[in-house]
Amino acid sequence: MVVNNKVDTLTYDVEAAQPRVSGASAAAAPSPPPPPPPHQRSTFVVEQHKVSAPERRSTTRALGQRLAEIFFPDDPLHQFKNQFFARKLVLALQYFFPIFDWGSRYSLKLLRSDAIAGLTIASLAIPQGISYAKLANLPPIIGLYSSFVPPLIYALLGSSRDLAVGPVSIASLVMGSMLREAVAPEQQPILYLQLAFTATFFAGLFQASLGFLRLGFIVDFLSKATLTGFMGGAAIIVSLQQLKGLLGIVHFTTHMGFVDVMASVVRRHREWEWQTIVMGLAFLAILLGTRQISARNPRLFWVSAAAPLTCVIASTVISYFCRGNAISIIGDLPRGVNPPSMNMLHFSGSYVALSIKTGIMTGILSLTEGIAVGRTFASINNYHVDGNKEMMAIGVMNMAGSCASCYVTTGSFSRSAVNYSAGCRTAVSNIIMATAVLITLLFLMPLFHYTPNVILSAIIITAVAGLIDVRGAAKLWKVDKLDFMACLAAFLGVLLVSVQVGLAVAVGISLFKILLQVTRPNTVVKGVVPGTQSYRSIAQYREAVRVPPFLVVGVESAIYFANSTYLVERIMRYLREEEERAAKANLCSVRCVVLDMSAVSAIDTSGLDALAELKRVLDKRNIELVLANPVGSVTERMYNSVVGEMFGSDRLFFSVAEAIAAAPYKAVQP
Repeated sequence: MVVNNKVDTLTYDVEAAQPRVSGASAAAAPSPPPPPPPHQRSTFVVEQHKVSAPERRSTTRALGQRLAEIFFPDDPLHQFKNQFFARKLVLALQYFFPIFDWGSRYSLKLLRSDAIAGLTIASLAIPQGISYAKLANLPPIIGLYSSFVPPLIYALLGSSRDLAVGPVSIASLVMGSMLREAVAPEQQPILYLQLAFTATFFAGLFQASLGFLRLGFIVDFLSKATLTGFMGGAAIIVSLQQLKGLLGIVHFTTHMGFVDVMASVVRRHREWEWQTIVMGLAFLAILLGTRQISARNPRLFWVSAAAPLTCVIASTVISYFCRGNAISIIGDLPRGVNPPSMNMLHFSGSYVALSIKTGIMTGILSLTEGIAVGRTFASINNYHVDGNKEMMAIGVMNMAGSCASCYVTTGSFSRSAVNYSAGCRTAVSNIIMATAVLITLLFLMPLFHYTPNVILSAIIITAVAGLIDVRGAAKLWKVDKLDFMACLAAFLGVLLVSVQVGLAVAVGISLFKILLQVTRPNTVVKGVVPGTQSYRSIAQYREAVRVPPFLVVGVESAIYFANSTYLVERIMRYLREEEERAAKANLCSVRCVVLDMSAVSAIDTSGLDALAELKRVLDKRNIELVLANPVGSVTERMYNSVVGEMFGSDRLFFSVAEAIAAAPYKAVQP
């Protein structure tokens, strides 16, 4: 083996691909040119470079840097560097309360834009709030309470300019389905309300804890594919549940499964009311039609935004003049602002576990939706949203809301899209919306007495219809079949079993995918691209050719205890296959295995032991093992272990080309 920094040459023959000739033209085709003489073969001068280890660090410093990378990848304290104490206090106030940052630059021009946006989303938030509370089996007034206090708190703490806060369909559905399994809201309404507020408190506590402890990456365990399937299945379940109001059925199943719901619809066909069906289908068609108009022409966003409130007003008028018929109405709604509900929070008793479980489930879902919506509009408007700060803001918002008769809230995609389209500039649009809801709570509640329940069902169906992403599922099938199977499993779990099972399947599949990628990392056999010193996967680059008597294997993952044994077995299988191929082609057998570690980002003690074991096995077969291009952290751990002594500096190379050039036997293209 050649020592480092020695200049050597790498020589191999490259066969040019000849065009295929058939038929009569074969005779006229010129004979292939003779092989190039030795002096015309591809020859490169390869200078050997020493593989250097990173600067030595103390254990405390290394641990501190590692923890900083895990919990503070965005370096949130960089703005406090080289600042006076008074300035640091101001920056800290602006960091925890972003309103003090943009509030100093606020103007009447911004207020005009935010006022228009706030009033627009209020027209959508009021009917949606009432509808989503019904979806969670809560009194309709709770939905309006949840559209008043949480937006005010988010305006103080949130960093997104476009996020419109309020109840959302999926979290409402999950809360309603999980709590209903233990407590019937019709029979024990007070207990059910207590559990809902307690679950909301635990949801906020969980969300705020994730943000404070910088553990927001936990939410990322729900992959896009599983969320697509879960949301689609939940949207269908939500829509099926609305058949009760859409058909006027009184005695409806409490189960959420597709089969149970459809069986209940068929069994209760005698309860169908034609007046309710006609009104429901008419307003559903109007809502879906306005949605299509706004989707095709974004400048007409106000059409779909104003449609729910317009339909509520129109249906209420119709119901008032047709009172006495079989159309079910909301009834009396209490006036006034949110009453305190701190005394309704229960942290002991037999239902605490249910409240915690419901809070965590709804907390994860609402947090995932809120963060995703905030980041989406932040990228459109070219500003940054701190995920951990958003988690704390949403968590504090829900904790405070649970003490003010509110249930789980987050950023809604439909309301945020309307907010953005209406021209909002800051979070003041949430304050304007909350003010409109406050006026409604104080003065306009009697007007909702004759609002029919069927219009609420139509609004919910329209809102959740956009969650069924057929194009997204088709794209998953085209790009990644495993992702599509994960999407389908989550979808069927929600649709055929329950929302909780579907969510568990979604999380389980996401974790399984991570484990699969960790325990079965990708490995490739590499060959040289003729005319270059670059080694690429022979499966990806057809022009890449093997370089006997070398076997070049690339590992495209970190080497951990979970995959070290698999990697050794996979490399030995590559070696067996290469020797069988060489024997069939009468070529020289493998004399050196080059392990390309450029994509190995980390290695633990089990990985180092696996490399040592692989070297001992190959040494017994008189096959050399060398490592090429290990990254800094891997090199550091190797030099600090026995493995570094086993390989030595003469078996660690800067690149695959240098490793092959340094060998005492030359690489020859077969």
